[in-house]
Amino acid sequence: MHMKKLLAFTVFALAAAMLLGACNAGKFKGDFNWEVQSFEYTDQHGEKVSLDDLKGEVWLAQFVFTNCTSVCPPMMYNMTELQDRIKAKGIEDYKIVSFSVDPDHDTPEALQEYLDMFEVADESKWEMLTGYSQDEISKFSVKSFKLPVIDDPNSDQVTHGTSFFLVDQEGHAVKSYDGYVDVPFDIITEDMAALIKEGK
Repeated sequence: MHMKKLLAFTVFALAAAMLLGACNAGKFKGDFNWEVQSFEYTDQHGEKVSLDDLKGEVWLAQFVFTNCTSVCPPMMYNMTELQDRIKAKGIEDYKIVSFSVDPDHDTPEALQEYLDMFEVADESKWEMLTGYSQDEISKFSVKSFKLPVIDDPNSDQVTHGTSFFLVDQEGHAVKSYDGYVDVPFDIITEDMAALIKEGK
């Protein structure tokens, strides 16, 4: 009799744990809550894009530049791969925001040409931003994303972080992921879906 009660309790406990797990499934949990600084920059079409324009949508941020000879091409490729996964999952309410860390060279036209080099599932979701000084983007990246951007005065290269950042509907960076190697595509996609669902 004692064994039967123990078995019944174990089955009940497992069922309760599974039920609680199901209730929490799909819930988004961020790692931090960093307020993105207000901005109004210029995209690849020569149009102004501000933080307010992005409010109400979930977006992914990255920092790249067109003359980059190291990490940027893989990051761009990884972001296009990520967009393929996002599209396959049926996620529609999002943006991909790429901040140039070499604004003196990266005109809107240069950014459009750079984007055209990659197979992009939906270009309308991409905002390739420029239209600020080197000093301004260096300060913005640290204040908003805790990400250093360091211009190399001896070359045409800029040292910068390789993270992808998830930004919520209120304009707060809430999670970061490796955007260069070992990109957690499925986790990012699931986090985006959960964050979008919570915002509705």
